[in-house]
Amino acid sequence: MERDKIAIIGGTGDLGFGLALRWAQAGAQVVIGSRDEKKAQDAARRVEDALKAHAPTASAAISVSGLQNPQAAAQASIVVLAVPLAAQADILKSIRDSLQGAILVDTTVPLAAALGGKPTRLLGLWQGSAAAVAREIVPAATPVLSAFHNVSAEALQDLSLTPDCDILVCGDDAAAKQTLFPLVKLIPGLRPIDAGPLEMSRVVESVTALLISVNRRYKVHHCGIRITGLELKS
Repeated sequence: MERDKIAIIGGTGDLGFGLALRWAQAGAQVVIGSRDEKKAQDAARRVEDALKAHAPTASAAISVSGLQNPQAAAQASIVVLAVPLAAQADILKSIRDSLQGAILVDTTVPLAAALGGKPTRLLGLWQGSAAAVAREIVPAATPVLSAFHNVSAEALQDLSLTPDCDILVCGDDAAAKQTLFPLVKLIPGLRPIDAGPLEMSRVVESVTALLISVNRRYKVHHCGIRITGLELKS
């Protein structure tokens, strides 16, 4: 396991690919995970191609690879789960033995769209939140944080844009939060906010449905959230 490597499980999807693109651009070591290794490798090549096209002289600093999910998770100290709710439980079960010494960052939102419903509606989960579901599945020794629910995947993928969003981080492990915060700051336009314990994720996850509704109403694609009146040290 490399302390400075980020595994993005579901890095072939919209949010996961956007995060991979931005972190690789910032010089972080990124490994994209997928159930299909070829798809993961293809996504890694797309990241490289996009970054080289955006800044040809920076290509030497790009470090991105693709592996199957368990192998990707085993290589990293930060494992970001960026998959739909319908895939969350099965994928977590497939990688939980690979999470030793790592921090899990869950981005899952229980949108009704996962079961064919409206993306502006939330599913009621017995545990209270998708993050709480993750907490039940992974080993007790693995810190679980929830984050990146409210940032636009489209804005992350468009390197001509600077995302405008606070990243609300929920979790019960203060040290894990302090490990994640500098990685959030690597992406221009993002500011990490400690949103409290993991149980607060049920509130943060619900904001995604609200932002989707606002995007639709105003015919935009990049709505985010900012916490005002809060001065933080850089």
